[in-house]
Amino acid sequence: QVQLAESGGGLVQPGGSLRISCTASGTRFRFSTMGWYRQAPGKERELVAAMIGDRMTNYGDSVKGRFTISRDSTKNMVFLQMNNLQHEDTAVYYCKARIGSNEFWGQGTQVTVSL
Repeated sequence: QVQLAESGGGLVQPGGSLRISCTASGTRFRFSTMGWYRQAPGKERELVAAMIGDRMTNYGDSVKGRFTISRDSTKNMVFLQMNNLQHEDTAVYYCKARIGSNEFWGQGTQVTVSL
């Protein structure tokens, strides 16, 4: 059974940085796509960043230039480096991975940006 586990969330001050990670287990196959979504209270879940293969990336407009996605395909891990965090980045961040037509989600990690 495929499982995704996020880690690294927490409380950070505005302008600060944070790096979150996602580790996949339960499969020996390589995910075609790995990425991050987030959901703030009262809002819909939105794309933060995704990586297709090892090179192609896609970012949500609100995080372009501040966030960077990377992955270690050999370990089925994906990372999100978040810089210059702002209050509006506060949300639960979810890891998502795809193999063929199958999609998998993690349980999420809370990121709170506050003084």
